[in-house]
Amino acid sequence: MRIVLQRVKEAQVTVDEQVTGAISDGLLLLVGITDGDTEADAKYLAEKVVHLRIFEDEAGKMNRSLLDTGGSILSVSQFTLYGDCRKGRRPNFMAAARPETASPLYDRFNELLRGYGIKVETGVFGAMMQVSLTNDGPVTLILESK
Repeated sequence: MRIVLQRVKEAQVTVDEQVTGAISDGLLLLVGITDGDTEADAKYLAEKVVHLRIFEDEAGKMNRSLLDTGGSILSVSQFTLYGDCRKGRRPNFMAAARPETASPLYDRFNELLRGYGIKVETGVFGAMMQVSLTNDGPVTLILESK
């Protein structure tokens, strides 16, 4: 699994002109799943995301986690994170897991996040989505389970 994580002041995802998920202070997660990913990958990354100390404390140091701040998550499925652009001019998405594999694992990942008591909003798996955000910092990190 691969996640592009952004610390945000606000974020929302829209599908067919309908907002399907919106948060204020927290994290926007773009979540990609590849062949061979398992629930163990989802558990590892869920634990990493909620405990990652990337929010500022009273001294201005990145020393607080999402659990410490009470922030929310907007989780958006993103198969293009496994696009391979090394050859040619069109990305190859063969490394992205097929929807019948990726969708249940994406749902499980979001359930694991909610298990920490975090509010988790989502987009719609496989849909054409518009994502808007106000990046805070900016802080953007890439997390991988492998």
